[in-house]
Amino acid sequence: MKKELRIKKNKEIQDVFKNGKSFANRQFVVYVLEKEGQDTFRIGLSVSKKLGNAVTRNQIKRYIRQSVLELKEIIKTGNDYVIIARNPAATMGMHEVKKSLEHVLKVARVLKKNNSGHNA
Repeated sequence: MKKELRIKKNKEIQDVFKNGKSFANRQFVVYVLEKEGQDTFRIGLSVSKKLGNAVTRNQIKRYIRQSVLELKEIIKTGNDYVIIARNPAATMGMHEVKKSLEHVLKVARVLKKNNSGHNA
């Protein structure tokens, strides 16, 4: 995932928490904040130390980033997203993470309608 698609600064992440809307399923919480005049979307990730050691947390983050990369064609642009992994995410494989993320993004209504043929 390209650097400009990431939210790194704590202030920006806090902004999404404060002003964004949250959507959740059992594995993830996604905060969505609309940004005027932004032609891409940006992603911030939060994986708590409660989920496991650094190896586990980094693996979860890699899975989330890869899922977002695969779904990027159908994710609405112009938004900032902060994705928080919950406990069950620690034991999930790549495909489960993608499926779960896709579900929570559908709930958030940020997937573009035309998603034919994106399942790889």
